[in-house]
Amino acid sequence: MRIVLPTFVMAFAAAFSISAAPAPVDPALATAISSSQRTATFVARDAARHPAEELTFFGLGPDANVVELWPGGGYWTEILAPYLAARGHYTVALPVPGNAEEDTTVAHWRVRIAPQAARFGTIHETALGAGHFDIAPPGSADLVLTFRNLHNWMEAGYASEALAGCFRALKAGGILGVEAHRGRNDKPQDPLAKSGYVREDYAINLVKQAGFEFVGSSEVDANPKDTKDWPDGVWTLPPTLTRGDKDRAKYVAIGEADNFVLKFRKPKR
Repeated sequence: MRIVLPTFVMAFAAAFSISAAPAPVDPALATAISSSQRTATFVARDAARHPAEELTFFGLGPDANVVELWPGGGYWTEILAPYLAARGHYTVALPVPGNAEEDTTVAHWRVRIAPQAARFGTIHETALGAGHFDIAPPGSADLVLTFRNLHNWMEAGYASEALAGCFRALKAGGILGVEAHRGRNDKPQDPLAKSGYVREDYAINLVKQAGFEFVGSSEVDANPKDTKDWPDGVWTLPPTLTRGDKDRAKYVAIGEADNFVLKFRKPKR
């Protein structure tokens, strides 16, 4: 019997680490990113977030079964949903209801995606939070993605459980992609990550403890201007700018935080 591998599996060979040349970006992904229907404030952040390069690094393909954890305001939803609508499967694991701030964020996410339902196709919803770690049926996902959420789970005390949920949801050989605010190597890691920063080595070890193999990293979201010693932690910088007008120009000039981008694989054995 002839076995035809899905695009997502073939994309593994094209994925890159720091030392390898970047893989070419799928034209369909580039089209989703360049859509005039994306939110203008999200488009303005592309220069800091590099969506095409990051998703290509993770090995995203149009027929992948993808789970995004805590989609926030929908920056990545506006890219992933239309890209996966025709041939893929897209699930968002939303925060468990009960936290006022998170409930408001989810409400805003729903308002933002509702007008584009036809273009986005079916978005499946699950939950991730205390006592809720079954983000997708076991062994169903090709790719699980989390963007700047790890510090929240550390503060809540369930980072290990969340990562274990990712491991269960992924197929053997499936990929976990992690983007997070990179902490300083010359200071011990606060286990609660109250500043919003996580040491890269700490994150790698935490994910490996969940059973994953470390595949590689990308510096696409690095920002050497970020000294990581801000009065209100990472939220001092854009896009949050918690200090308001105080030193605003300074923080805007620094830009969004220094972020690491890590790729892990669920072992095939």
